Amino acid sequence: MNLNEVHSVFMMGIGGIGMSALARYLSLKGKTVWGYDRTETPLTRQLVAEGIGVEYEMTVEGLEKADLVIYTPAIPKGNFVLKKAEELAIPLKKRSEMLGIISRDYKTIAVGGTHGKTTTSAMLTHFLREGGVDVTGFVGGIMKNYDSNFVFGKSDWLVVEADEFDRSFLQLNPDIEVLTSVDPDHLDIYGTGDNIREGYKMFTERLKDGGALILNHKLDSFAQGLNRGALFYGLDAGLFRGEKVHSQHLRTEFEYVSENERIEGLYLNMPGRYNAENAVGAMTAARMAGATESGLKRGLSTFLGIKRRFEVHYISESLAYIDDYAHHPEEVRSLLTSVREQFSGWKVTAIFQPHLYSRTRDFFQGFAESLSIADRVILLDIYPAREEPMEGVTSEMIFDLLKVEKASVTSKAGLIEELKQYKVAGKQVILTVGAGDIDTKIDEVKALVATW
Repeated sequence: MNLNEVHSVFMMGIGGIGMSALARYLSLKGKTVWGYDRTETPLTRQLVAEGIGVEYEMTVEGLEKADLVIYTPAIPKGNFVLKKAEELAIPLKKRSEMLGIISRDYKTIAVGGTHGKTTTSAMLTHFLREGGVDVTGFVGGIMKNYDSNFVFGKSDWLVVEADEFDRSFLQLNPDIEVLTSVDPDHLDIYGTGDNIREGYKMFTERLKDGGALILNHKLDSFAQGLNRGALFYGLDAGLFRGEKVHSQHLRTEFEYVSENERIEGLYLNMPGRYNAENAVGAMTAARMAGATESGLKRGLSTFLGIKRRFEVHYISESLAYIDDYAHHPEEVRSLLTSVREQFSGWKVTAIFQPHLYSRTRDFFQGFAESLSIADRVILLDIYPAREEPMEGVTSEMIFDLLKVEKASVTSKAGLIEELKQYKVAGKQVILTVGAGDIDTKIDEVKALVATW
């Protein structure tokens, strides 16, 4: 497809994190862009403010004006809008296909992984821009430095967060790949952990000849089954590594070491070893793409993070409230481990909203184990997203296996009244955790804890 011949684009699911970034790109390239989404959100309101049309009623009215229709995997193929587009002979493309088409015009760095990819791709985008490379970036979260999930640059470099859902990442042909993890997830798509590892193997085979494959050192066994060599990064491990890592007071200091250099005096205004590890992976790719040493230092120190990734909403000498997007057992484990490191001796209360019935069914034991790092746990009902309820799959599956001093299950509507019972004497951290709509309770939780 020649994008120069496209003038008007309609997007089904335009308010999604990936689709909205694509909408912004196409609009900045001079296309007329409008689309449909089910509900109005801060993100759709921002799109409208940027001159992108958003409709909240699904209709085919005006569809004939489109040269192209783009849709997400969440839209069923039998959808009447897509059928009408076919009748009108309007080309239909999935979001992932369009991202693949766009990436062909750039030198592309793709960041993939079951978890860590959003933070790493956001860091990489910022490090490059601070390091003298005016990169374009598609990121699966709102970067606080830019108040957006997308930045438009003038260089020939592109950063893309490579989504494994629906095997979308197989549309890309990167020059550099960064792979953070290959833990089982999306088993509703892949079926087994072996299948998702095979999917990631296929992703590595999309790398261009002569390209660089940068892997977390924990993927050593995964790398042994690949058809190409890998460069490993990590903390105190790998060819590219972070050393002398020290995390305290929501800040992490470390040194970056490779075969050819040692960069000292680095600090990141984010807590936890896992964030330092993400930073090392991002720094490695940024250095390969031409980022300067001084730019990397500046990028690390000025990186503000991503909304809903260890986002501190309230903090005092004895109380903290943090919100996080973690929705996989390993992400929850990393989050709570980091909270324990940063707030040693404080009581930790985690409010968790499971995301998807299938993920809860597949990983309820892992969720219970990870959540048991906390002292107290409040479980909300499962957020269904694209799924219908599954018989017997409820938050109680996790609740029954928790090993904590206090736990309960409540509805989202009942959360604030339930949380009032969790106030403790002494120092306490409150966490809201999950990828559903638990973030709609942030203001109410913040208002409550501010009274404690």
